[in-house]
Amino acid sequence: MLSRCICTCDISLFPSLFIGPQLNAQLEGWLSQVQSTKRPARAIIAPHAGYTYCGSCAAHAYKQVDPNITRKIFILGPSHHVPLSRCALSSVDIYRTPLYDLRIDQKIYGELWKTGMFERMSLQTDEDEHSIEMHLPYTAKAMESHKDEFTIIPVLVGALSESKEQEFGKLFSKYLADPSNLFVVSSDFCHWGQRFRYSYYDESQGEIYRSIEHLDKMGMSIIEQLDPVSFSNYLKKYHNTICGRHPIGVLLNAINELQKNGMNMSFSFLNYAQSSQCRNWQDSSVSYAAGALMVH
Repeated sequence: MLSRCICTCDISLFPSLFIGPQLNAQLEGWLSQVQSTKRPARAIIAPHAGYTYCGSCAAHAYKQVDPNITRKIFILGPSHHVPLSRCALSSVDIYRTPLYDLRIDQKIYGELWKTGMFERMSLQTDEDEHSIEMHLPYTAKAMESHKDEFTIIPVLVGALSESKEQEFGKLFSKYLADPSNLFVVSSDFCHWGQRFRYSYYDESQGEIYRSIEHLDKMGMSIIEQLDPVSFSNYLKKYHNTICGRHPIGVLLNAINELQKNGMNMSFSFLNYAQSSQCRNWQDSSVSYAAGALMVH
């Protein structure tokens, strides 16, 4: 049977038609400016906007990936286009990127499918969703020295309840425990402005962009504490528009499950950026953060 594949990386998301060699050079440039202080990462959180906005930020996370030990990469991205109360798996076998093709791990997909906890993405949903797509070139670049030796497990994460985040966290914890696995959690941070219907502003922090940074870093600090309940409470209190909050919640619950069994882990954010600096109510911005989980 012929493998079904999908051409990812809509070139409209890559300015100046960064395809092939141009994209490769751009990624190399960003990665060359970053230190690998938290390698080998067991999981990373990185943004999924257009590379013009967040490419340099994402490099701080991908620099922590060790291609020598990584063999399976789980990519958890939030659903932006379709309502989804569970998680969904792709219906294709291969994702094509401008660098090289990435193979989906059908064995792991089979294990996940047997749990009855997943549904299938339609091909249209798969093509439309950028939260996974934007991580594929960086994944390919980070793993290029072992490009024939790894597979990916893309998972589209829906608007999960707290109990569902716990269930999926427990399910994924056994995969997170394996040092040859890497989890890529796809998330931008605060989406601020009228077009996002979110305009939280703490005037004591100074200008609006400072308030946004303070709000984001409050959430980032809670994530670093590896406490899923505190993160849920933060979201309930401030309603910060962190689009990958459910994939982050799944990761935190997976970590929590492993900590119960005595595994020692730490998470550190390594970079923070904003698409622009908001100074008045007509402005808008999206925030980006990159961090890495280490097992000690």
